[in-house]
This record gives sequence, C-alpha cells and structure tokens, in this order.
Amino acid sequence: MYLLHSCIAKLIIMRKILIIGAGKSASYLIKYLLNKSQSEKLHITIGDLNVENAKNLIGDHSNTDVIHLDVFNADSRTTAIKNADIVVSMLPARFHIEVAKDCITYKKHMVTASYVSKEMQALDKDAKANGLIFMNEIGVDPGIDHMSAMQVIDRIRDKGGKMILFESFTGGLIAPESDNNLWHYKFTWNPRNVVVAGQGGAAKFLQEGQFKYIPYDRLFRRTEFLDIEGYGRFEAYANRDSLKYQHVYGLDYVRTLYRGTMRRVGFSKAWHVFVQLGMTDDSYTIDDSANMSYRDFVNAFLPYSPTDSVELKFRHALKIDQDDIVWDKFLELDIFNATKMVELDKATPAQILTKILMDSWMLDANDKDMIVMYHKFGYELNGKKHQIDATMVVVGEDQTYTAMSKTVGLPVAMATLDILNKKITTPGVQIPITKEVYTPILEELETYGIVFNEKEVSYLGYNPLNI
Repeated sequence: MYLLHSCIAKLIIMRKILIIGAGKSASYLIKYLLNKSQSEKLHITIGDLNVENAKNLIGDHSNTDVIHLDVFNADSRTTAIKNADIVVSMLPARFHIEVAKDCITYKKHMVTASYVSKEMQALDKDAKANGLIFMNEIGVDPGIDHMSAMQVIDRIRDKGGKMILFESFTGGLIAPESDNNLWHYKFTWNPRNVVVAGQGGAAKFLQEGQFKYIPYDRLFRRTEFLDIEGYGRFEAYANRDSLKYQHVYGLDYVRTLYRGTMRRVGFSKAWHVFVQLGMTDDSYTIDDSANMSYRDFVNAFLPYSPTDSVELKFRHALKIDQDDIVWDKFLELDIFNATKMVELDKATPAQILTKILMDSWMLDANDKDMIVMYHKFGYELNGKKHQIDATMVVVGEDQTYTAMSKTVGLPVAMATLDILNKKITTPGVQIPITKEVYTPILEELETYGIVFNEKEVSYLGYNPLNI
C-alpha cells in the first residue's frame, strides 16, 4: 500500500510539458528535456503531424508520449494544451497565435523561438493579467544574440560606460570539414528563407549618427568583411531592419547600429546574380513551370537570341568572364541542365530556385553545420573609447543533432525549465533581454560548449571594408 501511495504521489507532482512540432530544430530541445525528465520530474508530450519523426527522437525513453496533433484541429489542440503545465511551440511563426490564444484561455505558460508578431504582442495585457510568461525569441538569432549582447551591454552600463556602437552578425553555415562546394554554403535551416532573405524593403541601419539604406537590388554588393580567429574571413550583408531592437536594447543614443547575416567570402557576389535576374522573386507564378527544365527556367530571364546559347546569354547579360570563379559556381549548380525538370506547378521563381539549390546544398549524411556569431561593442568610459569583440562558433554533430538545432533548442529548453522552476517569474509577452532570463541560461549554455570569446581591442569605430 505504501508503494502504491508513493507511485501515486510521484505521478501527481510530474510537471507536464507539451512540445508542438518535432522538426529539425527540436532534436536538442527534446534530448535536453528527456535527460532532465527524471531529476526534474517532467512528463513530455510531443505533438506533431509526423509522429514517426517524433518517435525516432525519443526512442524508448520513459516519461514521454507522442500524439498526432494538427494545430488547425481545435479539439485536439485544446485538449493537448489543457493537459499541459507549459507549452513549447516549435511551429512556423505564423501558426503560434492560435496556440497562444489557447494558452491564455487555459492559463498556460508558453515558449517559442520565433519573432514576436503583432498578434502575439497584443496578448501581453492578458498574459500579465493571468500571471503567464510568454517567452519568445529564445533561439539562436533571435535568442542567443539578444542574451549575449545584453549581458555585455548591461556590464558596460553597470560600470558607468556609455554605448556608442553596436554591431551584431550571425550565420548558419557549413563547418570547414564539410565545406566541399564552391559556394562554401549548404542549407542548415529552411531553404526558402535563404532564397527570399532581404526582401520586403530596403535594409536600414545607423552609421556614425546617419541613417543608411540599401535597396534589395544592391544588398548583396554592399558587404562587410569579418575575421573570426581560427575560422578565417567571412562577409556579412545587412539585415532588413537593424534598428528594430534599438529601443529594446536601450541604445536610443548610440551612433552606430548594424545587424547582419554572415556568409563565406564570395557568396554574396554570386547570389547577387540571382537577384539581378529576378530568380528570387516570390510575387508571381510562372506559366507551365511543371514542364520547364532547369535550362528553360534560366532562359526565361534572358534575352532572346537565335544563335547564342543560354550559357553565353547568361554571361553576357551579367558581364561574367568565362574564367571568373563566379561562373564556375553556377556551373556547379547544374542550372543549365536541359533534362532536369522543375516539376512544380504554378511555381514562383523563388520556389523554383529553391528546388534547384536543394539538389546541391542539402546536408549529406556525414556533414556538419556551423553557427557563427560576432558582436562588436563600442563604448566610452572615463573619457576614453573602448571596444569589445565577442565571437561564438558552434559545430554540429550530424544531420539530426546540428549546430542549428543545438543553438535553437537548448535555450528554448532551458527557458522552459527555468519558468517551471520559477527562476523566471516576470509575466507577459517578452524576449530574453533581462538578467533574470539571460544570466542562468548563458551560464548553462557554456556547459554545452556554447561560449563567447571576448577580447578588448583598440576602438576602431565603424570601419567596414566595403560598405
């Protein structure tokens, strides 16, 4: 009888975590929580349309359930949320809002790695009224970038310093040991997001007190070079809105504020060709695209000629010499192949280009990815200008336990557990920019090899090589 009561007591105090979505970024999240399930008394339910993928991630681990969950099916969604203590949504960002509304209704905390949408922000009052924590942007970028930046910015302010410059760059790249193509790039995240990156308006940033703008058709030819010790040189192009977090970070009076995306040197010059031709456009569909070859697709953007080949028209239109390494990059992608078919009905140029690139840029079985992050902090203290450079490099293990899934999933998992354990208590819709949130998470991330190396350097101000 005593054993029976003990078992019942243990079941009663199990904390229930619902994870909605078991895609590529969920592997480390699930692994972390499974490893903590015994000591932290966690029961983890994973809801996904693809239950087999979720089952593969948990194996025969106890304290887990896998359920078929369609986020558009209100009955199954609400039933799962009602039975949880906290909900982790790893769905695409546009699907979070229905989950969030249910979390308000049933008074459940919520964690996501996605940007805070207007619809999510609108729930802030209700979340606070119900004492609920809706933690967003707690992945890598956004996420680790927020936490690591604010840790240094707060430290500078705490000793009386005044911020005058902040630059931040992140790249999801291929690790050096798996870098075997001329673009020095493979897809480590959603391929479509890579193809349409930078669209939707001019990139905006602040340089030495002046607002600067780069239209999309020039974005990939205005790059900044960065050197990461042990990993060589990278290039970065500007994010669409570098000023989005100016007020949030308390940088209203900073003179330079620039955020960008990192690639290996040479990528952007070649990518600019796709932009010039219009192949990244996602605003219209191409007639009879399903019956197009890759060669037909390329030719659709080139002038007519009764004599010149598609290759010759391509080089002439874009002023690419035959001995230019940029030309070799396009040959490597096999975009002039007359037998490979698009096979996508009523597809946009961006959708077709995504399919073509996926032939060449998907991770192979033994490939490893890499996340690189770089921050530059300029500040004044006691009448002198100082600069801190901080860099982070994380290399993945394999196709499942990638650097991307590690740097996204671990912060999500740690925030979830910190909320359950009441280390994070401030309610409302928020991002991880307070000491309450970032201090314990950054400390724990270091135990997993996610570490920033800081060094004091001579203050250079805003000194890009090519912007």
